[in-house]
Amino acid sequence: MKSLLFAACALAALAVPGAAAAQHQDHSQHAPPAPPPPPLAAAPRPAPELGEDHSHHGPQIVEDPHGGHGEEGGDADPSATRTPLAALGPYPMSREASGTAWQPDRSLHSGLHLPRGDWTLMAHALVNGVYDWQQGPRGDEMGFVSGMVMASARTTVGDGGMLQLRAMLSPDPLMGARGYPLHLAAGETADGASILVDRQHPHDLFMELSASYSLRIGGKSSLFVYGGLPGAPAFGPPAFMHRMSAMDSPEAPITHHWLDSTHIAFGVITAGLVVGDVKIEASRFNGREPNQHRWDIETGPLDSTAVRISLNPARSLSLQASWARLIAPEQLEPDENETRWSASALYTRPLGDNGGWWSSTLAWGRRDTGHDSLDAFTLESAAGIGGWTLFARAERIETNELLSAGGHHGPVFEVAKLSAGLIRDVRLGEHVRLGAGGLYALNFVPAGLETSYGGDPEGAMLFLRLRID
Repeated sequence: MKSLLFAACALAALAVPGAAAAQHQDHSQHAPPAPPPPPLAAAPRPAPELGEDHSHHGPQIVEDPHGGHGEEGGDADPSATRTPLAALGPYPMSREASGTAWQPDRSLHSGLHLPRGDWTLMAHALVNGVYDWQQGPRGDEMGFVSGMVMASARTTVGDGGMLQLRAMLSPDPLMGARGYPLHLAAGETADGASILVDRQHPHDLFMELSASYSLRIGGKSSLFVYGGLPGAPAFGPPAFMHRMSAMDSPEAPITHHWLDSTHIAFGVITAGLVVGDVKIEASRFNGREPNQHRWDIETGPLDSTAVRISLNPARSLSLQASWARLIAPEQLEPDENETRWSASALYTRPLGDNGGWWSSTLAWGRRDTGHDSLDAFTLESAAGIGGWTLFARAERIETNELLSAGGHHGPVFEVAKLSAGLIRDVRLGEHVRLGAGGLYALNFVPAGLETSYGGDPEGAMLFLRLRID
């Protein structure tokens, strides 16, 4: 019965668009398309269009490589023939997500943007105040603050070059080194002696301090280099706090350490090639996860490697496959290396005529430590109409950390989680929104864990969210 419930809820996540909800509304994204300006580099800014990133308007205007794609990659979309140059190549800026990862071109971006001479500045903030309750003998409850504050600056350099500087900070260290209660989550450490189990670790104060430079080498091609301390190497889908299908939930995915935990690597350099809708890139980075000291900047050798290929075959779809070899990723097991694989599909499309949207992610990850090969799957979906947002997630992981004695290599268990929630946003000003929401989660554990967890434990969160964009 549990497996049937889990499958039914997973399928229900894909039905979200009929439900309602959204704080991401941006009516300018859906304005009727204006006629394209004359083909001059200094042409006036084009009218806002669906899927255009209004947070990064640069001074250059280029042909949109997706001008020949319709909703599913067929008929031409006349509203998408010209857009400003993105940071890493000649494609719509709405395609850019965390680090160098791609998302669908139809993704919505928000942010305060301000031209300053040859520079375009952008700022965005999201802060959650959360009350968290996790049931059972391994549960706990607490209040905490989470979120991120992000800023970037970009400018053109010479003929066809683009420089971008980006910073992202988090209030997570305020919650304490032990993070917040979250059933089935495990990883990192609060004391340097044991891993966190049934708790989600906080992010460091500095989530990203990066710079990138791209050089256009053809009508639809570019070369780029990206570096960060910290930064995100070329592995996995966009980090969960940047995916439209996940960013509205204050609860971190339990698949985080399979799919996107490397997004805060303390030391990374990436080089890549963009040819139209395809991106190939490789990274060298510091594979060690951050330690329990959350307020500092760490350093280490760039001893790990990641390779990723990304493809956006249609304006609503983004695909990626990636591989990484991490050297000593775990602080508590410095002699153990790990190989990871990941594949994902992100789908985003508009709903209705008034700024509605629907976004879903299907992703798989594998961690191979040499002792165990552990798989993880997630299906998440969110949708918005008006001031409402509705989100849901179904996850399954194979983990050896839930009964481990201070480290890894405990018995392997297959566990699962379902969570769903909603938010109601109220606009306080042109760039400020306040939202109130909640979520409910049900965790599924096998017979070998039922005594420890007291059956299949529940969880819930209530939260207030402030967005400045």
